[in-house]
Amino acid sequence: MENNATTTRAWEPWFQLACGIICMAMIANLQYGWTLFVDPIDQAHGWGRAAIQTAFTIFVLTETWLVPVEAWFVDRYGPRIVLSFGAVMIALSWVINSYATSLFMLYAGAIFGGIGAGSVYGTCVGNALKWFPYRRGLAAGATAAGFGAGAALTVVPIAHIIASSGYQTAFFWFGIGQGLIVLVVAQFLYPPKFKIAAPKKALSIPQSKVDYQPSQTVTKPVFWLLYLMFVMVASGGLMAAAQIGPIAHDLGVATTEVSILGISAAALTLAISLDRIFDGFGRPIFGYVSDRIGRENTMFIAFGTAACMLLIMVFHGSNPYVFVIATACFFGVFGEIYSLFPATCGDTFGSKFATTNAGMLYTAKGTAALLVPFASILASFYGWYAVFAIAVGLNATAALLALFVLKPLRTRFIAASAVEAQGLAAAPVGAQQSPAH
Repeated sequence: MENNATTTRAWEPWFQLACGIICMAMIANLQYGWTLFVDPIDQAHGWGRAAIQTAFTIFVLTETWLVPVEAWFVDRYGPRIVLSFGAVMIALSWVINSYATSLFMLYAGAIFGGIGAGSVYGTCVGNALKWFPYRRGLAAGATAAGFGAGAALTVVPIAHIIASSGYQTAFFWFGIGQGLIVLVVAQFLYPPKFKIAAPKKALSIPQSKVDYQPSQTVTKPVFWLLYLMFVMVASGGLMAAAQIGPIAHDLGVATTEVSILGISAAALTLAISLDRIFDGFGRPIFGYVSDRIGRENTMFIAFGTAACMLLIMVFHGSNPYVFVIATACFFGVFGEIYSLFPATCGDTFGSKFATTNAGMLYTAKGTAALLVPFASILASFYGWYAVFAIAVGLNATAALLALFVLKPLRTRFIAASAVEAQGLAAAPVGAQQSPAH
């Protein structure tokens, strides 16, 4: 019989995971729904697409680079207060956008939105890592998948309101609605009060025996190897996501009609639809697989597959069928970085500070995003095939690093943590506050 005084109840982790997914779905539109507003804003104010899209760049950088700060507050004060703050910020962001009569106001809305989205993203992923120490891949993957699910559910309603009542109305009411839902759900989130019991069939995933503080995590070579690999893989994926339209047009396949499994559409339209679906499903699937066969082995499979798909694009990208299938498969193995890297981080550096440590690693997405404009410059000189070739090299290198460098390095690091934990257990009580620097 389970003693609820010292253990968590069986439903608690799943309830916490569901709450996190709902909150993630509510911030999805800040990134994935933005494209619906660009042209209406331009038609209303004539600011130009480039100036309007600068707001999106500001949003991504703010959302990414502030996550470690927001995550630190989560580890210190709990998820509820940070999520509540994030709810107010995401609502305020779109309300500001609805009233924006200058680019300054639009950029201010982007900053508020980035702060809010980062607060929600970092909190929900970190909380999932703490509640599922033995299924971190699945938990992080399912949470990250929620980030796309919200956009899939609300794209049509937002487009309808923009067409019927104007983009300002869509910004205002969806901003208020999304903020309110996060605010309500936030009240139900909390970290585990007790140690999570191992499942009956315990998985043989190597895990640190020490909870490393963020100040210690950034001194470990294994953290920076993970960071480097994250940047290498994310840069190729973000480039493809940001430039898939121009790529399709330059390769001459954008408007070519294709029919796959009875679905007929222009190659670019079908590719974007399949990319979102494959990206969403890939996150929890690869996370689940990594819980079974190990993080590095799964990384090798995913990154290696991505390299193969990009290599196919180098030689046959001008074939519309190849373009659609190869990009779909690529995104199917790209989205897993948002489940594998947080899970690996939690396994390596412990649960207590998992939110902050994973948040620091997540800034690699921001670093990768800064490299995306160089893809356009490179393509203008040498064509997209040169960009694909470089991305092939980055993914293939990351795959080899995962198997032949990261795996043995983490094995030694985790073995050392077990020795360190024994030393801490034997130390006087006053010396057990944190692992030795």
